[in-house]
Amino acid sequence: MLSQKTIDIVKSTAPILETHGVEITTYFYRTMFEAHPELLNIFNHANQSKGRQQTALANTVYAAAKYIDQLEVLLPAVKQIAHKHRSLAIKAEHYPIVGEYLLKAIKGVLGEAATDDIINAWAEAYGVIAQIFIDVEKEMYDQAELQEHGWKDFKEFVIQRKVKESSLITSFYLKAKDGEPVPAYLPGQYITIRTSIPGEEFLVNRQYSLSQAPGSHSFRISVKREADYNPEGKVSVYLHDQLQEGDTLEVSAPAGDFYLEQGTQPVALIAGGVGITPMMAMLGSIAQNEPDRKTVLIQAARNKEARAFEEEAAEQINRLSNGKMYVAYEEKKNESDVCDVTGYISKSFLQDVLDPKSICYVCGPVPFMQAVIRHLTELGFNEQNIKYEFFGPAMALQA
Repeated sequence: MLSQKTIDIVKSTAPILETHGVEITTYFYRTMFEAHPELLNIFNHANQSKGRQQTALANTVYAAAKYIDQLEVLLPAVKQIAHKHRSLAIKAEHYPIVGEYLLKAIKGVLGEAATDDIINAWAEAYGVIAQIFIDVEKEMYDQAELQEHGWKDFKEFVIQRKVKESSLITSFYLKAKDGEPVPAYLPGQYITIRTSIPGEEFLVNRQYSLSQAPGSHSFRISVKREADYNPEGKVSVYLHDQLQEGDTLEVSAPAGDFYLEQGTQPVALIAGGVGITPMMAMLGSIAQNEPDRKTVLIQAARNKEARAFEEEAAEQINRLSNGKMYVAYEEKKNESDVCDVTGYISKSFLQDVLDPKSICYVCGPVPFMQAVIRHLTELGFNEQNIKYEFFGPAMALQA
């Protein structure tokens, strides 16, 4: 339990952290990696270079200060972050390192404003918050390892097949090198792949949604090839251009809190670009287990060439007794390209095609999610029925 004095001091720092949070977390990551470069084997370098990890951590630290007397409010966010940590093999022994350099960053940025009382209060608060993460993550590690066909941390998988799904997206079918079946997972969850790229000093890792329904003996991830000049493209380019069938990758057990909820409530799967990947797992699961469930799939893509899973999505929808699919192209290269929307998805279109009682799953580029979620909110959809997934560190959509 935190003392009332500690709670009061930490809460008093919330406005400062709201203003200087990213400056503090940027200082934090720089100094921590300078002292502990081995941690660069764990962290996503692209998220660091684009500032997304710094922003996500700043949001978390600010929320911790704001709700230090109501830590239960943070539990959903803690679980979301804990899934990421477990998938990346972040362990209890890493937390003291993080705490040391986070406190140094607060002092380094705020200077004399970071009094001894403030630093001591944050040290005490960090210890409590870190222990919450450690406990939640231990439970997740145990669950991943003890489930049927589960394992601890990373395991070697072989690329069984590579299948081109569109002009940008290729699917990789991954089978465990030891021949074991893959564990059960929830449709919408992701895995982390870890590999070394020739010429790179540190290991690289990326998290990719599983793009087929549970029940197979292999995993399928479907990866968009980013541009060569894009820092985010380093791993995707390596996967697309260098790795071939028969090559190996290290893979962590499935994780994530964005997944299809079973039940009778109508479902809307709304995907933009490569955001279709978790939706394919959800759609396949509905076709297998709930074929009478009212389901709408809305797939937005730049154009027909960039659209993945055209035939597979149609096949799955046809297996449903009450399923509809709509396609939106940002641009039509040919008049013969058939779609339901040309340009952007409008609020009126969503109102026309969605059951207002639907659970809506949204995934895609951030501007796409911002627009769709704004439309759904304005149409009166219950906030609890709007679920979305970031590809990368979770950040506030408003930001």
